[in-house]
Amino acid sequence: MKNVTILPADTYTVINKTVLSDNDKKLISMLYQPIIGYAAVSLYFTLIDDLDKLEIMSSDLTHHHLMSTMQLRLEDIVIAREKLEACGLMKSYVKSDNINHYVYLIYSPLSANEFFNHPILNIVLYNNLGKKEYDKIVNYYKVPRVNLKDYKDITSSFDDVFKSVQGNILEMNNDITKRDSNNININKGIDFNMLISSIPKSMISDKCFNKDTKELINNLSFVYGLDTLTMQGLVRDSINEKGLIDKVALRKSCRNYYQFQTSGNLPTLIYNKQPDYLKKPEGDSSKWAKMVYTFENLTPYEFLKAKYKGAEPTTRDKRLIENLLIDQKLNPGVINVLIAYVLKINDEKLNKSYVETIAGQWKRLNIETVEDAMRITEKEHKKNKKLVGKKAKKTKNTVKSDTPAWFDKELEKSDLTEEESAEMEKVLEELV
Repeated sequence: MKNVTILPADTYTVINKTVLSDNDKKLISMLYQPIIGYAAVSLYFTLIDDLDKLEIMSSDLTHHHLMSTMQLRLEDIVIAREKLEACGLMKSYVKSDNINHYVYLIYSPLSANEFFNHPILNIVLYNNLGKKEYDKIVNYYKVPRVNLKDYKDITSSFDDVFKSVQGNILEMNNDITKRDSNNININKGIDFNMLISSIPKSMISDKCFNKDTKELINNLSFVYGLDTLTMQGLVRDSINEKGLIDKVALRKSCRNYYQFQTSGNLPTLIYNKQPDYLKKPEGDSSKWAKMVYTFENLTPYEFLKAKYKGAEPTTRDKRLIENLLIDQKLNPGVINVLIAYVLKINDEKLNKSYVETIAGQWKRLNIETVEDAMRITEKEHKKNKKLVGKKAKKTKNTVKSDTPAWFDKELEKSDLTEEESAEMEKVLEELV
């Protein structure tokens, strides 16, 4: 399908495979839009608007109609459509001819409960929004808990209210509209023939690898970057006494492997950069902005390796940074500032307890951006200088050389001295 060239004259028909409520539309805006973007959400609602009055099926329309309605290029509409398909909100079919004809099937979003328990969508939403915004949405959908311990259930059953009478027998009708959502597909997933053949048949039941379980294994392998050989052991350890896979245990095993595996293959978190939504807006050409840009656009691994003069950092130091990302949940750019700060004031040593003490303080202070991290280190440095008192005057030159370049400098100003500019350039060269 991806090889089919789409043209404005190509036609399409929209078929509604579900029953959409106002709550579904809110779910799309709140949970899916941060993942797929506004254009994809706009396409979803535009296709719904194309349906007839009964909201079942549209007439034949051209893609030029979509271009005119959405004021987007056809290439952008195709990208938006692929995002909807990837997240399970629609499926697409094409019949090739002189004028190609497409059929677009529309599906409901997952419920809030399904979304927040999904192994892929939930993680992507968290990464795209950040903890603060993510927690707001979770709280919005949380159901208040009521303690019914001292209450008695007096709910009437159906047969308490209604009596059975003789009537006609009707066959079940499967053509009536119903709420229907679509699954996310991972094509390049686990080799299940290899995985299943590696586990003794005596350990598993016939229902062990059903469709839902395979889908979960594929999703977990995608999220945590696990290959078939790695997943074999994790799946084995998750098989319970009934010969079935304990899904909770499997999730936990994959997560633990991802977080704590240290035999050279570290979790991908250590290779992540500062999230775009927490970066400083572009346009500022000051030395301060240049330093911020450097911290924001290097991964903690790259930054640490630069401090090792290009050599591979020790497993201990990499594990320390991994813990800052996972346990303390600090952002990558903030960790870069923390590394630079500790190395400068602690004789180029990353003392674990010292680093984690500072990290804990920053977490409590909700330090999320590089600029906030740089300012708090500057503030702490000035406070320590005051405590030193008279001694500080004697060691003034030493303090300046042993502290990060952003301390005691008005870096926001463009009129730095030649000496300050040279020092800043030297620091930046060391980092990249």
